[in-house]
Amino acid sequence: MTTEIKAPAFPESVQDGTIAEWHIAEGDSIKRDQPLVDIETDKVVIEVVAPTDGTLTSIIKGVGEVVESNEVIGAFEAGAVTDAPDVAAESAEEPAVVAAEESSTSETLATGSAPSINPAAKRLLEENDLSAAGIAGSGKSGRITKTDVVNHLDSLSVEGESTPAPAAASAREEKRVPMSRLRARVAERLLEATQTTAMLTTFNEVDMTELKRMRAEYRDAFETRHGIRLGYMSFFVRACAEALKKYPAVNASVDGSDIVYHGYQDIGVAVSSDRGLVVPILRDTDSLSLAETELKISEFGGKAKAGKLSIEDMTGGTFTISNGGVFGSLLSTPILNPPQTAILGMHTIQDRPVARDGEVVIRPMMYLALSYDHRLIDGKEAVQFLIAVKEVIEDPTRILLNL
Repeated sequence: MTTEIKAPAFPESVQDGTIAEWHIAEGDSIKRDQPLVDIETDKVVIEVVAPTDGTLTSIIKGVGEVVESNEVIGAFEAGAVTDAPDVAAESAEEPAVVAAEESSTSETLATGSAPSINPAAKRLLEENDLSAAGIAGSGKSGRITKTDVVNHLDSLSVEGESTPAPAAASAREEKRVPMSRLRARVAERLLEATQTTAMLTTFNEVDMTELKRMRAEYRDAFETRHGIRLGYMSFFVRACAEALKKYPAVNASVDGSDIVYHGYQDIGVAVSSDRGLVVPILRDTDSLSLAETELKISEFGGKAKAGKLSIEDMTGGTFTISNGGVFGSLLSTPILNPPQTAILGMHTIQDRPVARDGEVVIRPMMYLALSYDHRLIDGKEAVQFLIAVKEVIEDPTRILLNL
């Protein structure tokens, strides 16, 4: 029986996708749950798998073609398969949705042949800067699987060999690769933000002394009680949530000529992954405890590293926090994430001399930056919002007293 292969149903925030890669060719036999095709959106890459055992009979949408939600992209003939590789174990290790990454070319063996490589195996090779040379494929027709690459890495570790050095190349060598859909969309949105908003940035600094003391005093007890480490981000999320209640324009968004005021505080928090920074959304942050916030951030971090963040995880948000301090940034001007009207930039904590009660003392200080859309937010509101965040961070007991 012939079955249509369709693109998944995209959420409202995603208009369409692009065929990034077909993992098999027309006429190839496949087993249930074997990866068929990757569809790249401006947020993630969605992997479509075989619905059952059978054969791919036709490819309707080729690599690079744009597809819409539920559009037919190929045809599949269901039926028993005896010679297809068993990929159930491997596909279980691969995420159904992976963060978008730059396109890459297939590796070629030194002998000149080019065996097919399982997508998970290809990613593992790229992450370890390895070629497929010398790796014997155990899959169908010599297909290299993720297990083959893992075994190869283990053998290098046992033998004490280092990662193969890249071949000598000219100092003026250039490499041209197509921009991924995700990167293109990010560039488009950044340019849009600078051209369509009256963006302005105001700065302040916060003394982290009391927060560092509290964190050091209760860190072990907190981790024992809640099973998660106590970080700084949960305090900043809570401080921003409370400040957003006081200054609703900072939590608003622009929709054409309308201003949309949100009665909730959904804050996007930048999370680092091997494929770059992603911004999942913490929902209803004003009702989350510090422990719940830390657990959710940790969960997002794990999903980001495993490539399991979904479109829903990164859709929406009324405000964003960007923490460049984890990379050592001392000061920056974060760019707005439209239609949001403000974004907070955190920076590295640095011991600096400051004046306290007529004396110069050394304190752990952090610069804060608030970029905002001046069309909607007046300078007075922006400054007051930043001061409200500063007051909570410098005196964390305000969180308990709801001040």
